[in-house]
Amino acid sequence: MGLLLLGAVAACANNSVNANTDRNGEPLTESDEPEARKRARLRIELASGYFEQGQTTVALDHIKQALLADPSYAAAYSLRGLVYMRLSDNGLAEESFRRGMQISPRDPDIMHNYGWFACQQGRHAEGIQLFNRALAVPLYVGQSKTLMMLGTCQLRAGQKSEAEGSFARAYELDPSNAFVGYNLANLEFQRGENTKAQFVIRRINNSEQANAETLWLGIKVERRMGNTQAADQLAQQLQRRFPRSKELAAYQRGAFNE
Repeated sequence: MGLLLLGAVAACANNSVNANTDRNGEPLTESDEPEARKRARLRIELASGYFEQGQTTVALDHIKQALLADPSYAAAYSLRGLVYMRLSDNGLAEESFRRGMQISPRDPDIMHNYGWFACQQGRHAEGIQLFNRALAVPLYVGQSKTLMMLGTCQLRAGQKSEAEGSFARAYELDPSNAFVGYNLANLEFQRGENTKAQFVIRRINNSEQANAETLWLGIKVERRMGNTQAADQLAQQLQRRFPRSKELAAYQRGAFNE
């Protein structure tokens, strides 16, 4: 699930590029876009691609050139914040997100990225507030991604009930997201909502997105519901595909209640 979450963070970089708005958060159309903004936007599109590929230094160089072309481009600061997060330079990451928010205070993508940074820093209440502000923006297209990160932040804050609600809303918007599905099913399982958990985790385990964590959760759900044959089939998959996983070790010692 950790790799899936990293993928979601990379998706945040893509959404930073889409933050092509004026100071009031209004979308810029082609006729509105000055030449300097166009040059900056193209640089940020390149930087986003390099960021996703793990070429952080190259991405940062393109961001610098974008800001030379247009120092008022909020999306550049948002992506710069993500880059400095990856470089563990929290001071410059904070400065970047704050600058982006100052330029475009109603931009939901910047709120989303800044919210994730705050959550990573243990500032859960601040992160949750920023996510909710992003979700309140009319016509925001990144709702499922922000709900996923909101649920993750709420989990870290110990707010299981709220997290389940966020993951449930994210699942309605994007049922193919395995990270969302796993967390929703796990929370439902912990609450004793076995039928609901079974529906969600079976969908993942019947897809190419199944991994050791999802199979182990599926085993526990099926066992609790008395479906011994289904649990055994999942256990066989777990042993065949992930023989060195901690989940298989837990299964072999019978740790079904952990």
